[in-house]
Amino acid sequence: MKPSMKAKLEQLDARLAELNSLLVQEEITKDMDQYRKLNREHAEISPVVEQFQLFLQAEADEQAALAMQADPEMKEFAEEEIKSAKERMETMQADLQRLLLPKDPNDDKNIFLEIRAGTGGDESALFAADLFRMYTRFAERQRWQVEVVSASESDLGGYKEVILRIVGQGAYSKLKFESGGHRVQRVPQTETQGRIHTSACTVAVMPEADEISDIEINPADLRIDTFRASGAGGQHINKTDSAVRITHIPTGTVVECQDDRSQHRNKDQAMKVLVSRIMDAKRRAAHDKEAETRKSLVGSGDRSDRIRTYNFPQGRITDHRINLTLYKIDAMMDGDIQDLLNALSAEHQAELLASLGDI
Repeated sequence: MKPSMKAKLEQLDARLAELNSLLVQEEITKDMDQYRKLNREHAEISPVVEQFQLFLQAEADEQAALAMQADPEMKEFAEEEIKSAKERMETMQADLQRLLLPKDPNDDKNIFLEIRAGTGGDESALFAADLFRMYTRFAERQRWQVEVVSASESDLGGYKEVILRIVGQGAYSKLKFESGGHRVQRVPQTETQGRIHTSACTVAVMPEADEISDIEINPADLRIDTFRASGAGGQHINKTDSAVRITHIPTGTVVECQDDRSQHRNKDQAMKVLVSRIMDAKRRAAHDKEAETRKSLVGSGDRSDRIRTYNFPQGRITDHRINLTLYKIDAMMDGDIQDLLNALSAEHQAELLASLGDI
């Protein structure tokens, strides 16, 4: 193990002992925010220190076995012990490297997931509805809550645009690599000649801001318009100005919400989406700056990047960032996308490990 890595682990070991001491003090619960913060830090550090202790034990076992080699009667046993200890240390060192990778502070957050129809007209809108179903079914498998914040339906039952709020532990960590261009190749329902068409949608995955106060927005920079909701929704929703449109003038960001009967609730939802969009734009700008020095295959989140092709005649889905093709399109469109998400996460971890090769 490199000295710099060992020094970092020893610091975490000392910090865990400090946290154990702090968390048993009576006065710690007087400040619940601080108490929760320390508990969260304790939960993050504990598995790392536990693994480090096991590594140190294997290291001690190796040293003890080396000392036994001088005894002819114990030499064979000692060699077996040394081999076993080295194998354990090698495995644990790789695990410790992964545990020390910098964590994305947004990983545990809920998300807003936007799907927008792109090139391809009605077929693109129908594909947006297919993606909506895929992500909704995946969320159900995770036992997450899904809420439709805003939806603009097309004539044939698809979506010109739909915004989902997904609430669940680790929602952002699992779906953050879905941002980008999704291309579909298939024979559209509207095609009479049986020709294969290519259409596209864009997906954006944004972490939900913890609180509106996470980002400062000057009320003078906002223009808020109310209007009557369009489409289905019953007598009340179409006869009152319940729909809300918020425009952030400096960035030109516009959010509409009209799915609730309450204007107040629509305004709250629109504000949450607006803040998340602005934060996402800042996050992507910071990532682009970083990408000037380090090329990332899976982490850009740029909506203009074509990340995946769904080829229905061939029954395959190909992710172009990691050159992975899976021939189970029906199951994946029904929400079975965990294998793909795992592969993207593994590639991202490999990139981080490569960038931290000096640990």
